[in-house]
Amino acid sequence: MAESEATNITWHQATIDCTAREQLLNQKGCIIWFTGLSGSGKSTLANEVASALHQNQHLTYVLDGDNIRHGLNKNLGFSPEDREENIRRIGEVANLFADAGVITATAFISPYRADREKVRSLLESGRFIEVYLACPVEECEKRDPKGLYKKARAGEIKGFTGIDAPYEAPEEPEIIIDTSVLNLEDSVRKIIGYLESADLI
Repeated sequence: MAESEATNITWHQATIDCTAREQLLNQKGCIIWFTGLSGSGKSTLANEVASALHQNQHLTYVLDGDNIRHGLNKNLGFSPEDREENIRRIGEVANLFADAGVITATAFISPYRADREKVRSLLESGRFIEVYLACPVEECEKRDPKGLYKKARAGEIKGFTGIDAPYEAPEEPEIIIDTSVLNLEDSVRKIIGYLESADLI
């Protein structure tokens, strides 16, 4: 992560630590990091997983790429540098949520492998669950829920991931889901099963 330019600052330890918060919530704080092309189903699946967890009395929060760009990251564009900063910021925020004991789902294309690994490095082992939605670009383009692929093909959007900008697929994600094959219900079940097996819930 980028080095701090601030000076004369001191890290203050909290009176209540993560373990105490997790005992109160009866769960372990973690990040479920959904990554994949636009239209692969990241936001849909993240929200369905959060809903399933909520119904089972677990505290969750979804940090969605578009929503974050309306506020925290509204000053960032889509250049490689801005994409990197976008993920750096959300990684720090998601880490704070996880430290609070919240099961935090993030739905970002996050196209660069190195950026995702930097976020992983913020957490202790087992607290970062990378979920790769390995939906083929052809299927994503057929769905095109926001009309972005059409605009990219028409040259109205430059640097669009999967068309004229790269996407670096995870090499060893915790979970791989092809949303062109696995339905939403089974996808949710797969992720919940992983959280249970990892003793996070």
